[in-house]
Amino acid sequence: MSQHDANRLTPEEINRYSRHVTLPEVGVAGQQKLKAASVLSIGAGGLGSPIGIYLAAAGVGTLGVVDDDVVDVSNLNRQIAHSTFDAGMPKVDSIRERMHQINPNVKVDTYNTRLTRDNALEIFKPYDIVIDGSDNFETRYLVNDAAYFAGKPLISGSIFRFEGQVSVFDPHRGGPCYRCLYSNPPPASLVPS
Repeated sequence: MSQHDANRLTPEEINRYSRHVTLPEVGVAGQQKLKAASVLSIGAGGLGSPIGIYLAAAGVGTLGVVDDDVVDVSNLNRQIAHSTFDAGMPKVDSIRERMHQINPNVKVDTYNTRLTRDNALEIFKPYDIVIDGSDNFETRYLVNDAAYFAGKPLISGSIFRFEGQVSVFDPHRGGPCYRCLYSNPPPASLVPS
């Protein structure tokens, strides 16, 4: 089977994505590109939950999720991929189940591990795009550096109380990287909890 045939939409997928397919900006060709795409999400918490749910719903063909934490009831008010019944379960297992409930057509790879400089490049390798939804500066800088050396575009999201920020970093296409804008992490005494 050729790659083109593998990305052809089935009748069930055409029905599932009919609202996308009817948009001139997406159409069948755009939906096939989504099906062929692979995206890695760093984190399955407050940002990673909606990232995973929406990418699965949109029909991104292969989704990866890296997180080494477990579901805690105190996080459920903002980590919408998880439920009360998932408490104590690894977040990557919980979000994988939720993503498959939303869209059984997507492939979900999970990495129940902490992202480190020893494993980041290997984990990033099979993905087209990396999305960082981590909640600490150490991981944020690691993700930037690994995406840079892997030649992957990086979408970076962050939240502080009621404010949010999303940035796209693609230095291999002429843009800056995260470290280009923020060369060093802030001192620990200035980092809000």
